[in-house]
Amino acid sequence: MKGVELRLIAELMKDSRRSDRELAKIIGVSQLTVTRMRTRLEKEGYIKEYTMIPDFCKLGYKIMGVTQAELKEPYKESEFEDIRKKTSEIEKNNPHASLMAVNGLNHGKNRLFITFYEDYTAYSKAMELTKKLPFVNVENIETFLVNLEDKTNYRLLSMTEIAKHTLKKNNI
Repeated sequence: MKGVELRLIAELMKDSRRSDRELAKIIGVSQLTVTRMRTRLEKEGYIKEYTMIPDFCKLGYKIMGVTQAELKEPYKESEFEDIRKKTSEIEKNNPHASLMAVNGLNHGKNRLFITFYEDYTAYSKAMELTKKLPFVNVENIETFLVNLEDKTNYRLLSMTEIAKHTLKKNNI
């Protein structure tokens, strides 16, 4: 990926509301070049979506949970479709604000969830539902809870620092 493309992506991570004209001035290319690059980067999957990051507290979420769990093993790829269906059904009847649910590895755990909760009661209910899933090893679940109202938090979710790091690691 070219430096100018990385600069465009970094600028969009910082603020995706800006026009192609504004972005062109910032990165030093024409508006047409920005429009073409953006379109190509979207088609190639470098840009997955445009969004904003809200103040979660103002939306009524007081807790963020980072939960690690262990899925019972082994699962074949074909079985994951059934797992997704069962999980989607539970989520449909018990909606919650989930930021991520991904596979990974950490001391016997292989699934990570990042979710937002209105309060501790909502978190507890979600954990009870999680423990009812037939494919989760309930003895191997750990959650780190973040109080989103804590004014001493250093940095909450932001794309700006990732944008800066992307440019720095690529010497741009």
